[in-house]
Amino acid sequence: MNIAALVSGGVDSAVSVHLLKEQGFNPHLFYIKIGPDKDTEWNCTSEEDVEICRWLSRRYGLKLDIIDLHKEYWDKVVGYTMDKARQGLTPNPDVMCNKLIKFGCFEEVVGHEFDKTATGHYATTDVIDGKTWLATSPDPVKDQTDFLCQIDALQVSKLIFPIGHLWKHEVRDIAERAGLLNASRRDSQGICFLGDIDFREYIKRHLGEQPGDVREIETGHKIGTHRGLWFYTIGQRKGLGFGGGPWFVVKKNVKRNILFVSHGYDPDRVYKDHIDMESLHFITACPWADASEPHAITFKIRHTPEFLAGKICQKSDGSWHVQADERIHGVAQGQFCVVYDEHHHLCYGSGEIA
Repeated sequence: MNIAALVSGGVDSAVSVHLLKEQGFNPHLFYIKIGPDKDTEWNCTSEEDVEICRWLSRRYGLKLDIIDLHKEYWDKVVGYTMDKARQGLTPNPDVMCNKLIKFGCFEEVVGHEFDKTATGHYATTDVIDGKTWLATSPDPVKDQTDFLCQIDALQVSKLIFPIGHLWKHEVRDIAERAGLLNASRRDSQGICFLGDIDFREYIKRHLGEQPGDVREIETGHKIGTHRGLWFYTIGQRKGLGFGGGPWFVVKKNVKRNILFVSHGYDPDRVYKDHIDMESLHFITACPWADASEPHAITFKIRHTPEFLAGKICQKSDGSWHVQADERIHGVAQGQFCVVYDEHHHLCYGSGEIA
């Protein structure tokens, strides 16, 4: 089997390569180079990442190529992020990076030459009646199916996840025993290439600031001034900087540039009992013969170990409605609602919260 292996310099992709070699495969390694515009200084680990990948290729006698997808990332993912933020929505660039860059542009440039593409994601696949379905990892903390929720049937059918069945501590143990250079390297955090750069700073460099009123939603009283609606998300409490708190962000009025907040600890307005999506992207196929009837599911609206329970149905206008079993904290427009089966094993797909 001809395998392309995406490597990042992290321990997960390195152990994936190690396991492939143990299984008798000789994958061709690829490091995808993405990054900010050339005029911006970033605290990024890309040079160190590349050196580790080169060491990995020498260690196992494998070919390594660096694929520059900077322009594609800038056009597709950064463009998407800024457009959503400008609208006052909550973007998820990591989801779009997987869909459009790692398994989109990469496939178009070089991936189509290979039978399979291996990655260090914590995810698995199941083949049911000849169809490949995305499935969760046993490690609930590291499971990354929510970041893969917008890939399509062709993409998931080509993917293999060598470490997907393992827990993080098992991956570390394998790396230690194999003597991998990055066995103890800290996991990367945040958005793709940002490294230690704060997401707010990232947004500020592109959208600047647009001050407006902060008002208490119950009374309409002005309690302060915000720096730009794109710096805040629904349900946010930390880092607001408004006196007399605690305050929670509960609503944005983009046309009037007003940020509405509610006072107190866990105010009722921070919670909702349902989610509506204009459309639902299925990775493999719709699993229900009659989608107009309610079906039991689990779901996520952010990257957490916990799954929420509820029922989903398609309305007559084609939109989708999720009724949660318990109230949900911090539902924000633009977030992806990631839909799983009721046992949170199969990841069906996702839709953008309307």
